[in-house]
Amino acid sequence: MDRGTERETPPGRGAGDDVVLEHTATGRVPLAVILVDRDGLVSHWSRGARRLFGATKEEAIGQPALDLLPVSGALPDDEEPSPYGGFTAYDGLGPDLESSLDGRLSYPAAGRARLTVPERDRVDVLWWAYPLVGPGQERLLVLAADAGGLRQDLPEADRAFERIAPGFALHTDFPGADELARRLPEILPSMSVGESARIVAQVLELGYPVLEFSQNERVPVTPDWGVARRAERKARRERAALAAAEGLPLPQDVADEGEDLEYAAVRERLEFLNEVSGRIGTSLDLAQTIIEVSKAVVPKFTDVAGTYLREQVVAGEGFPDGVPDTTTMWHRVALEHTDEPGRWDDVVPVGEAMPFPAHTPFFQCMTSGEPVLVPRISEQMGHMIASQFEKRDIRPLITGRSMLVVPLKARNVVLGFMILLRHPERVEFNDMDRVTGAELAARAGLVLDNARMYTYQESVAETLQDSMLPHIPPRMAGCDIATRYLPGTLLGRVGGDWFDSVKLPGARTALVVGDVMGHGLNSAAMMGQLRTAVQTMAAMDLPPAQLLRNLDDLAQRLGDSYLATCLYVVYDPIASELHIANAGHIPPVIVRAGDGRSELLDLPTGAPIGVGGVPFEAVRVRVAPGDRLVMCTDGLVEVRGEDIGVGLAALSESAAHPAASMDDACDTIIRTLNTRGGRKDDVALLMARLNGIEPDDVAEWRLSLDPVEAGRARAAVREQLHAWGLTQLADNAALLAGELVTNAVRHSHGRRIALRLIRGDTLLCEVDDDDPTLPSLLGAGPDDEFGRGLHLVGVLAREWGASRTTTGKTVWFELTLPRR
Repeated sequence: MDRGTERETPPGRGAGDDVVLEHTATGRVPLAVILVDRDGLVSHWSRGARRLFGATKEEAIGQPALDLLPVSGALPDDEEPSPYGGFTAYDGLGPDLESSLDGRLSYPAAGRARLTVPERDRVDVLWWAYPLVGPGQERLLVLAADAGGLRQDLPEADRAFERIAPGFALHTDFPGADELARRLPEILPSMSVGESARIVAQVLELGYPVLEFSQNERVPVTPDWGVARRAERKARRERAALAAAEGLPLPQDVADEGEDLEYAAVRERLEFLNEVSGRIGTSLDLAQTIIEVSKAVVPKFTDVAGTYLREQVVAGEGFPDGVPDTTTMWHRVALEHTDEPGRWDDVVPVGEAMPFPAHTPFFQCMTSGEPVLVPRISEQMGHMIASQFEKRDIRPLITGRSMLVVPLKARNVVLGFMILLRHPERVEFNDMDRVTGAELAARAGLVLDNARMYTYQESVAETLQDSMLPHIPPRMAGCDIATRYLPGTLLGRVGGDWFDSVKLPGARTALVVGDVMGHGLNSAAMMGQLRTAVQTMAAMDLPPAQLLRNLDDLAQRLGDSYLATCLYVVYDPIASELHIANAGHIPPVIVRAGDGRSELLDLPTGAPIGVGGVPFEAVRVRVAPGDRLVMCTDGLVEVRGEDIGVGLAALSESAAHPAASMDDACDTIIRTLNTRGGRKDDVALLMARLNGIEPDDVAEWRLSLDPVEAGRARAAVREQLHAWGLTQLADNAALLAGELVTNAVRHSHGRRIALRLIRGDTLLCEVDDDDPTLPSLLGAGPDDEFGRGLHLVGVLAREWGASRTTTGKTVWFELTLPRR
């Protein structure tokens, strides 16, 4: 197929502003030519525009282009979008043209749509938009054509070719800058010859309109890098001039080269942008994305690429609205180059943060959001840029090079910019390179913004998860504890798995592991509510089965959208016993200290929390000092396509593996089970070594409701601490124990109260009575008889507290043991 040409009807025929696409195979197709000024008003409206869009020249001139060109609208009810994707899903030319008309798009664009034109059927329209720069008023040149005329005039032979070769491209070009500049005043009679020549030169530099034929569709391709690269164009001209000087005919390869280079230049830019698009965005990791963007442009497009991002983008934080200023810190996050290794590393190291003054091209780029082109960096500009780098002279690296600064922005927000430099011997950046860089940066900016948002959301999710998971002390009364939490590998960092431990009266400890079914913020929120409820009810010292019963009732009141499993264990180190209740959770593993044998406890399964109306059972399990209890969620043992029994067996086996410490034991379990593959769920793991408390380390007394019992309590405490070798604590412990007994005698309604001393990692003193009212600190004046006891406890004790029990309450305090 031959190349088409553009020509206009001579003015003498009365159609001087009408331009057509003429093609030997397709005939003549009217071309709409529209100019838009800097105010968005139409300054030229050709006869082809009247034919295509319905408005006359008188109706169009001076009117807003957005009002005349149908950029958007509803798709008719009786028409479906093309299954081939050739048409937009609405009645209009599309948002890219709208962006070009209002000045938001600074590079050439093209599109295709089907729209309704007054007094005509539905029209298949192809359009191209060329942004114009320079001193004139015109800001945009729009070309459009009725694509239906191309197909209806296409000969049968070419239709057959179309089916055979769907990649065929038709160029509709202009015959040359000089000729078109001479004729353009006839097409645009309101303009001077010089202004016409300026517009034609820009269009030729931006590239011809290109039309891609496929088997089913004709798609306009965005105008590209120009008719040929400068070097190729220069070589072609030199060969042609040589042939003319010698009186020889133009070599056939030179004649053919023109068309080949035109097509190759168009395809080259498209292939480059497609290649870049395919190489970036393979990961949501911000650091990886930055490396991909830098490597994508070196060396094909540039020789040096430095990437700078806002400080908040690197930190994964949000930043205020508005354009950056001279105080904005920019981090150099990547530097890719083709120079000898290490040449740039010491002068402009990656990781450095710095602001940029207002007089620099970098500041101009980041505040305007538009590319900045410096054809060659002069010595003066090199000195100006180098002045920002203290004690480092970067002038040898940049002077004489061509520079292009492109913004990395998304959603009209500048995230950063790239500094692109070419070697002095390489062809300098031109306006079309600026357009290419802008399009490249636009694509890279969206990818970086996606990675930034993902990083930010990951940080928020991790913070949320960390705030919801407790920070369990490694040592509780009679036991050591270690925990691990792993987020789901594919489902984000927020889930419904949790673990917890709660201090109970009698030196007991409640151990909890739970799992809200589902993932995401809703599951995490539900988990937070259930965890808080468990802590509250555990502090009331409810029996395990009753606690789960109450938790199930609470879940019913919260709503029926979520279910949860929960394993609740109370460890009594004095009785060496576990009291366990289960609500649909996987059973725990006991590793016996005597022979190292692991045992999967056989427990009543129970229904998950939230089912409602189901009873829960509790069992008691005897343990020995040194035994280890392993509790986890099903994400650790469950693998898609595998029976959960296999995972439970692996858990038992790995838990029995000898380890130097609790942390090592947890890591062994995680390493063994987490490498089986297929895990997608969160994992919560809690391991407790049940050390127990020896009977000799516990002393108990029963006291009557007589005020004299306070003195007896003080004497008993002193005597016991002397026997334990804790004489240093005797006075303070006796004083505080006497205060607690005095309060118990005053408020108890029963016949007797209990006093207990427990020697463990600390000295624990507990007083039990049958009054459920918890004590509180009161203000005590100089003449007040009561209110000073708890103030004294709060000052002298390491820690103190009170909790309700099934028969009343327990008030306790702890003292730190002296170093041995």
